[in-house]
This record gives sequence, structure tokens and C-alpha cells, in this order.
Amino acid sequence: MASHRRPKKPSRARATVLTTAAAAAVAISAQAADAAPSAKPSKDEVKSKVDKLYEEAEQATEKYNGAKEKQEQLQKEISTIQDNVARGQQELNKLRDGIGSMAAGQYRSGGIDPSIQLFLSSDPDDYLDRASTLNQVSGQQADALKTIQDKQRQLAQQRAEATAKLKDLAATRTELGAKKKEVQGKLAEARHLLDSLTAKEKADLETAEQGRATRGTDRAAIGRITPGTGRAGAAFAAAQSKIGSPYVYTHTGPSSFDCSGLTSWAYAQAGVTIPRTSEAQATIGQRIYSQSQLQVGDLVFFYGDLHHVGLYAGNGTVLHAPHSGAFVRYEAMGDMPFQFGVRV
Repeated sequence: MASHRRPKKPSRARATVLTTAAAAAVAISAQAADAAPSAKPSKDEVKSKVDKLYEEAEQATEKYNGAKEKQEQLQKEISTIQDNVARGQQELNKLRDGIGSMAAGQYRSGGIDPSIQLFLSSDPDDYLDRASTLNQVSGQQADALKTIQDKQRQLAQQRAEATAKLKDLAATRTELGAKKKEVQGKLAEARHLLDSLTAKEKADLETAEQGRATRGTDRAAIGRITPGTGRAGAAFAAAQSKIGSPYVYTHTGPSSFDCSGLTSWAYAQAGVTIPRTSEAQATIGQRIYSQSQLQVGDLVFFYGDLHHVGLYAGNGTVLHAPHSGAFVRYEAMGDMPFQFGVRV
């Protein structure tokens, strides 16, 4: 008769090996799935991501411009304070020399006045307060000591102010470095995305970008731009002369610009100094919220944080430096979220 022995159960060690092997197989499968290349983003997805990166880069650029402007201002202020301190120290030295001459004259005539002797050996601040009360110094000596005391206090205050501004300058330089790195990182990421496209896809995107510029130009032409008058007109004419100039972050002309670099340069050609950054430019002049009230040459601001600015060109168009990879051009204002205008 055939044997009907029951099969042996696998040993505990064998079961452990099988379980481990199964787990490893699952893990390898999961890793393989993770390692599998993700689907290549479409042309439209790349464009959307690149547009967002350009916007973020411009936001960081305006913050960089603000920090750079602050750095330059701090450097001027520090230089002025240091010059004042140097002149003040020279004046203090002369005052001290005068006290020294007074002491020498007293010594030759029989001894040094205790007040002068004390001053020559220590700071006169505390002594002067006590000595004036006790009438221990003459009027001439008291005036000399008081003048020196005031000059010392002034110099101490100026040195403290310089020290504080130097700390602020160091922090501003750190911020500059961080913002510059952020801008460069955004632009590098955008270039990497664009490089992932085929030649035809890149050509299609370029055509679409040119289309925006063409539509803006056509709309401006249809509107028959009326030359502005006064400062705004002169600024607009200057900006018009730069159509086709490339956008380069942090640049203020005359051959390349970022958005606020173009507007500040244009108004400078009209003899008007306006702030460097879009955010600061939004704080000057008369605000205009209705597009129908805008005049050619008015500053126009876009996005909630006001990180983009251009010049109103009439018929619902703006003349501006758009973003990296683009050139100074006309564009329909409806392509961006308009906030308000400013008449300088």
C-alpha cells in the first residue's frame, strides 16, 4: 500500500529564510518602481513651471535690489560718520592741547590747578560735575573742560552709531548673498527645464513668447499712443528707445534692465530720481486704481507683492522688461494681475 505519511513542516530556520526572501523581493520591486523614470513633463507643464520660476526669480531680484540699495546707503552713512569722527577727534586733540598749555603755564607760575591736574590724569566728566558745584575751577577752565566733555560724548555717540551701522551692513551683505543665490538657483532650474524640451518644443515656446510681444505691439499701435507730456512723457520716450534690450536681473541700463531698472533709468533720463525697487516706487506720487484714468508714462504695478513694474503705454498696454530670457517690449496689461498705477 502506498504510504500516506504527512509532509514534514518546514523547519523554523527554513521558514525564516523564505520570509526574508519574500520581503526582499517586495523591497526590490518597490525600489525598481521608484527608480523607474517618471513621465516627462509636457511642453505646457514646463512652460507653467518656468513662468513660475521666472516670477519667483523676479521677486528675489527686487529683494536683492533693495538690499543692494540699502548696502550702498549704509556705506555712504558709515563713511560720513567716520569722517565726522576723524574731524571731531582732531578738534578734541586741539582742545586737550589747549588744556595742556594751560597746565604748563600754571606749572611755570608755581603749580598746576588741582582741576587741571585731575583732568590730565583721567576723564573729566564726573569731576566737572562735582567741581562746578564746589566752585573749584575758574570760569575759563570750566568752559574748556565742558567743551571737551561735550566733544567726548559726541564722539562716543558717533562711534556707537557707526558700530551699529556696520553690524547692519554685515547683515545686509549676508542677505544680498542669499538673495543672489536664490535668483541664480531659480534661473538655473528654469534653464534645466527648458533644456529638457525638444528643439521643436523650444521653438513653439519661443513663438508663443513672441506672440505676446506682437499682440502687445499691435494693441499699442491700434491705440495710437499719444506721446506723454512733461516728465512722464520724457520717461516713456526714453523707455521706448530701449525696446529690444534684454532683461538681466539687477541691471539698470543703459543696454540691459530688470523691471524696476528700466523704470528708474527712464525717469532718470527725464531728470527725475525715483527709488530703485518696484516696491519703493509704489510709495511715491499719486496712486491711480482705475486703468481708464492712466496716462502714458505712468508707472503701473503688478502682482500682490508689487514685484513687477512697467510704464503705461496706452490702450491697456504696458512697456516693460518682462523677465529673464525676454526683452523690453509692449504687452497687454491683462497678461498680468494689475494692482494700480502711480503718477510721478
